[in-house]
Amino acid sequence: MDVKQINVLVLAYLGDSVYENYVRSFLISKGICNVHDLQTASLTYVSAKGQAYFLSKLLERGVFSDEEMDVILRSRNYRSGRHPKNCDILTYKHATALEALIGYLRYLHRETRIQELMQWILEGNL
Repeated sequence: MDVKQINVLVLAYLGDSVYENYVRSFLISKGICNVHDLQTASLTYVSAKGQAYFLSKLLERGVFSDEEMDVILRSRNYRSGRHPKNCDILTYKHATALEALIGYLRYLHRETRIQELMQWILEGNL
């Protein structure tokens, strides 16, 4: 299936799991061994507010290719009509855009690129 034909929310669904796996692995590698502590620490990264923040920082750095920007804009502008009660619609759309990009890259087996983006996010080099 052509990745451009896949609904951006489906890409975000895939990207969410990939993103969260990177975050969990990173936190465990930092020596956090308590599940409650892992959950608490992960909120910085996996919340809509956190994801929107990281996307904005990556955008400021200009790290995205034109192709990646197309995915980000397509998913950010998608009209879903829903968003979680704990954040505003703009934050949700930006978080979804980051997840959709990660899902897009995973679907295309661009693991090196995912690793680059996640390293910027997780290592705090933004």
